[in-house]
Amino acid sequence: MRILYLDCFSGISGDMAVGALADLGISPSILEWELSKLDLGDCHLHFERRIRGGISGVKFDVHSGAFHDAAQNPDHQAREMVHSAAGSTEDGNLQGHEDHNHDAIHLEHPTSHPHGHRHPPSPNLSAIRDLIEFSDLSGFVKEHACSIFRRIGRAESKIHGVAIEEVQFHEVGALDSIVDVVLTCVGIEALKVERIYFSHLVDGQGTFRSSHGEYPLPGPATLEILQGIPIRQTNVPFELITPTGAAIVAEFNHAVGVFPEMRPEMIGYGLGTRDLAARPNVLRAVVGTLEEPQSSQLVVELQTNIDDLSPEILAAAQGRLLQEGALDVFFTPIQMKKNRPATMLSVLCLPAAVQKLQEIIFAETSTFGIRFRELHRKTLDRETVEVRTSAGQIRVKIGRHEGTILQVAPEFESCKAAAQRGQQPLKRIYELAIEAFWSSSFASERNTSSHLEKVVDLPP
Repeated sequence: MRILYLDCFSGISGDMAVGALADLGISPSILEWELSKLDLGDCHLHFERRIRGGISGVKFDVHSGAFHDAAQNPDHQAREMVHSAAGSTEDGNLQGHEDHNHDAIHLEHPTSHPHGHRHPPSPNLSAIRDLIEFSDLSGFVKEHACSIFRRIGRAESKIHGVAIEEVQFHEVGALDSIVDVVLTCVGIEALKVERIYFSHLVDGQGTFRSSHGEYPLPGPATLEILQGIPIRQTNVPFELITPTGAAIVAEFNHAVGVFPEMRPEMIGYGLGTRDLAARPNVLRAVVGTLEEPQSSQLVVELQTNIDDLSPEILAAAQGRLLQEGALDVFFTPIQMKKNRPATMLSVLCLPAAVQKLQEIIFAETSTFGIRFRELHRKTLDRETVEVRTSAGQIRVKIGRHEGTILQVAPEFESCKAAAQRGQQPLKRIYELAIEAFWSSSFASERNTSSHLEKVVDLPP
């Protein structure tokens, strides 16, 4: 399975995503051609190889010329108002990746100039959606680009307590946001990957200033968009995750976690504007083949009957067998000749482990012989996700078959730790974890199917 892994160790923004995709080999001419399907006026793309923290990558910028007539004429249709966006403002990275205005999206109403002139309204989400949907972009790009803007709009709508259609873009920030989102979707489609994985998300600490005042990090919109997705802070006094970057993660994520078991084929780096002292300000993108576990396996079962060994020694033998690679070790009470009660030791393992494990059985038990047979076993595809409960984060193991969830099992150690922290019954923690999973985005998105199936898929 061909996947894209985005390593967000210095956060993620829209321009960094485009730069990383370009560094993977998506030709700037392809990106320029696809962007020309949108009527954005005098818009210029810049791809430049630079260095951040000793790492070479692509710095992406967009610049525009004069405002469209829509900026001067408030009677133009909403679709034309989008074209008034100008400048090179990133979508929210005030201090981390870009030294630009944080609020690419905000609430704005037409205001009067001191001399009686009225500013034209900034483009709202309907205008941006119309701009994209009435273009000649592919269905994939249209679907995901519009969905990304809806995610940002819903977050701003909730934060400011207004209808989503009242959420509007700054004239200076709208162009950058549209270009970043559309080109990210174009690049992802061009890679022809089936899934997208993300590293653990990292944002800076402190505050940033916006047109509404001083806000804490992570920014309110960023945090709202990333609900249900793990995020932590690091000791960097700048914003590392922008609202557009957060929406890209929320839209495409199949997993947020450690580097999956994969065979890397291509690696690219997208650069932010600022040089950070503590870490390279880059987004790393890796395309490769996912090494998925086989759901059907050949296994070997080793068996022996023991009637003259203490339970303590049997338990020690079980522990060592599991430590040395046994898939499972279990005991069955049996009755042997002369009516003596005994224990049957059964060990399941892969064929390559048979020699080592039978040597352990001979050394650690009193048996004189071992039986073995080959078996085929079928397993569900396994994943592990974290869900947020009132008792804290709980890890939950998921079993699925052909994309459909069949089993949900909270992990014992995770539940035990939560129960001890909150001084609650372990049984109640299990219930909370299962309830949280089925009400989370993991479950609601789990069984959808598309070119990019929205699942949370962590290595087992």
